[in-house]
Amino acid sequence: MTDTASTVPPWPAMSIAQATALLTASGSLLEIVDAEIDGRPHRVWKNAPPTLMHSFMAGRAHGEKTFLVYGDERVSYEAFARATLALAADLQARGVKPGDRVAVAMRNLPEWPVAFFAGALVGAIVTPLNAWWSGSELAYGLKDSGSVVALLDIERLERIGPALNDLPDLRHILVSRGEPSAADPRVARLETVIGESATWAALPPGDMPAVPLNPDDAATIFYTSGTTGSPKGALGTHRNAGCSVMAGVFSICRSALRRGEAPPTLDPTAPQKSGLVSIPFFHTTGCNAVLIPALVTGQKLVCQRRFDAEEALGLIERERITMIGGVPTVAIQILQHPKRDEYDLSSLETVAYGGAAAPTDLVRQIEQATPAKAGSGWGMTETSATHTHHLGEDYLNRPDSCGPAIPVGRMKIVDPNGHELPTGQVGELLAYGPNIVREYWNKPEATAETFVDGWVHTGDLARLDDEGFCFIVDRAKDIIIRGGENIYCQEIEAVLFDHPAVAEAALVAKPDPVMGEVPVAFISLAPGETVDAATLTALVASRFAAFKVPTEVIITADPLPRNAAGKVVKPELKAWLTARAAE
Repeated sequence: MTDTASTVPPWPAMSIAQATALLTASGSLLEIVDAEIDGRPHRVWKNAPPTLMHSFMAGRAHGEKTFLVYGDERVSYEAFARATLALAADLQARGVKPGDRVAVAMRNLPEWPVAFFAGALVGAIVTPLNAWWSGSELAYGLKDSGSVVALLDIERLERIGPALNDLPDLRHILVSRGEPSAADPRVARLETVIGESATWAALPPGDMPAVPLNPDDAATIFYTSGTTGSPKGALGTHRNAGCSVMAGVFSICRSALRRGEAPPTLDPTAPQKSGLVSIPFFHTTGCNAVLIPALVTGQKLVCQRRFDAEEALGLIERERITMIGGVPTVAIQILQHPKRDEYDLSSLETVAYGGAAAPTDLVRQIEQATPAKAGSGWGMTETSATHTHHLGEDYLNRPDSCGPAIPVGRMKIVDPNGHELPTGQVGELLAYGPNIVREYWNKPEATAETFVDGWVHTGDLARLDDEGFCFIVDRAKDIIIRGGENIYCQEIEAVLFDHPAVAEAALVAKPDPVMGEVPVAFISLAPGETVDAATLTALVASRFAAFKVPTEVIITADPLPRNAAGKVVKPELKAWLTARAAE
């Protein structure tokens, strides 16, 4: 009788350093070479798509394979390419020049990647805007970026409404999936340019715009919420956008080598991989770590109108989904769904997530309940999504880590004076690499504070172990991450302060088993004033997207706890929430 246990190779079969050296050696797909970017030395992927044009061309090579699925709509790679080139020609006819900003604000429709790549191919700086934002927030993004064209779905157009009159830079608005209710000479239907998705395959083949693109040209502005002030636009380059294409392939190959297996190869004749898209394309993760890698490698992307766990289970079965990516909330809701066992999940190979804290037991639950390997990573808008990642046994053995840096990236931990700390000590995490964005759009002071000598100050508190695995222990920045969506406290507190009954307001994170965190507001009343929680909740809801609205408002007549500097001591408020939950 064969002892099957003895045939399983010991794990790890090789060290992180050994696996990295093998995968990135000269002549390999994942080869790394030296390059200079902005006068600084970097290591870069030799075979990464140098520009978004190259990513687009790689995608078109997949021909009649299915690229996008949305409800009953199915779009091939070739149909997507034809629609993109038709829209690119139209943008040029409207006077869009290299360096102009072209905004995209819509849900994950098939039109989203068409709009994104059409803008990129004509040399514009594509500016994805958060489709969950309120009208005033969307108007801020359009005005701050100075966008000359906006590509919107009908919901985003109606949400902006009267604010359009305050956007003098905006010359053209192309709207999909509906008839505009208000007359505006700048507005036209996107369908008059490219038609509906079912007709894209019948469009002319199109011509590539004669616009030279270089790896370090500005390509995107993704908005990120910080702890103070308004959202900042992170100016990314074409090179930034190509980094995650290689990072995902590398992580899968390294995991196989560590397991003692041969790394998988990109076989064009193999069954098509397919991903369930549960994260918006307007996020740097949804675009740079999901959309662009899928385009280059020929995956099928299945998009939901909005995430629904049972619908997702049905799509996994129907579309033979091999990969689920997004925030931990998605995996949690799928695992916890009472009808999970009624669906065939045998096609799943990978369930990966990031963007929010994940329960340390989630990786074990995934690997026990599904055939998939679980993966986790860390990144931010300023790192163009993925900067660390690990998968399978590496994640199982370090469930509280987000993995080591991608091999073209570096990390270090520093003290408040900027001095590098030894392995194992906690300090601020700094990141470096060809994936780091150039600057914040039109914000030189914030740029100088955050980007120093090529290193981005993340504001996260972390430690590194002796193999380079990163452990995020807290966030120095005052950000609440609800289901992967950033909420910065000061803007919510400022609105609460607008109510005359409010003397003090503090927003803190409350742990949540599904969303990761939810915002809770603490309110101290002004003397002699009264207000109820529903009124304050409605006040915030009238100004901001729903995900930013506090799930609970706690009102007290007593002052909030403050330190000697006069700042509210939020850890005390969080401790009070913890104690109450334990009662």
